[in-house]
Amino acid sequence: MQRLSRLRWWFVALICAGTVANYLARNSLGVLAPQLKTSLGMTTQQYSYVVGAFQAAYTVMQPVAGYVVDKIGLRSGFALFGVAWSFASMLHALAGGWIGLAVFRGLLGASESAAIPSGIKAIAEWFPARQRSVAVGWFNAGTSLGALLAPPIVVAVTLWADWRVAFIVTGAVGLVWAVAWYALYRSPETHPGLTPAERATLAAERGTPAPGRAGAREILGMRKFWAIAIPRFLAEPAWQTFSFWIPLYLATERGMDLKQIALFAWLPFLAADLGGVLGGYLSPFLIRHFRLPLVASRIAGISLAAVLMIAPGCIGLAASPYTAIALFCVGGFAHQMISVLINTLSADVFSPAEVGMANGFIGQAGWVGGLLFSLLIGQFADTLGYAPLFGALAFFDVIGAVVLIMNIKSLAAAESGR
Repeated sequence: MQRLSRLRWWFVALICAGTVANYLARNSLGVLAPQLKTSLGMTTQQYSYVVGAFQAAYTVMQPVAGYVVDKIGLRSGFALFGVAWSFASMLHALAGGWIGLAVFRGLLGASESAAIPSGIKAIAEWFPARQRSVAVGWFNAGTSLGALLAPPIVVAVTLWADWRVAFIVTGAVGLVWAVAWYALYRSPETHPGLTPAERATLAAERGTPAPGRAGAREILGMRKFWAIAIPRFLAEPAWQTFSFWIPLYLATERGMDLKQIALFAWLPFLAADLGGVLGGYLSPFLIRHFRLPLVASRIAGISLAAVLMIAPGCIGLAASPYTAIALFCVGGFAHQMISVLINTLSADVFSPAEVGMANGFIGQAGWVGGLLFSLLIGQFADTLGYAPLFGALAFFDVIGAVVLIMNIKSLAAAESGR
């Protein structure tokens, strides 16, 4: 059992490294946005179209990527997408205008869409239900760790060379990871380091899988899918805003230059790391000390974080940029708590054979919300300002928590019958 435990957490670390590489490439655009607007002659609205190209491709491809990973296997599928997103990131260096940048951004979004469904699938394969939220919390920390590392790394490379080299460097990181993943990852059924007894223990912990594998139409017709997908649709705009708009907001509304952005723009993602990890431990804590059932513990954590999301909605009231950054930090902390627990719910209620596609569709719902909100920012930020747009974020997650509370019985029934 000690060897099984070590393997589980080793793979969590490997997935976390993959999400770091994924988000390092993804968040490079946001860090460079103020400079790219000048270098490529982009307006704020055109920048929103570049962001939207990534989001649209990511949105469309998430269930497709989840299906591919389910079909060809996690080891080959995740590595294949890792190579693809690395080359897509490096192609950004060839952009000569906002349209070219949008095309390369779309390629990046399509290839990066496999990251979260793949990670959730690995957790479903290797972990019992009681440990999944903790495991998801640690691997999901890679999303905010990559976003945290992006400002200092991208700015340092840009000041040393230029923004084109920055895209090449951040893309190359993913190639190294993809090779490591393919060389090291194995499923429990094929891993040579497990004994038959350990495989039997793991199978017993995971429970008996549901017979067969639901197809796309069946998944989309399930109440449990919509009970998770709607809150994800409402939660994702906040993270998309943090990932793609914080540096531009700090430059245009708070008067910060590139070096100042590098000093402060990573702080909300450090807070997000803490929120993701602590959110993973919150569910077992509630189960142990308050005797909450599994699904109820996930929803209780999401509801608590939804209340905290009121903080970034108040950014327009902040008198100083430092107060605004502090409110962003509370938002990053709260959002990653929500993200971890919603993603864990998908592994709780869907079987390992279908969770890749199911989580892909759930992620697709979230990214539709993020895309629509980014386009809204691009349309109105220059005329209305950012304050009312950030204010809307305060309400979205509260509504999502209410939806989950209303569906708690059906989700609990789905988890027990999975």
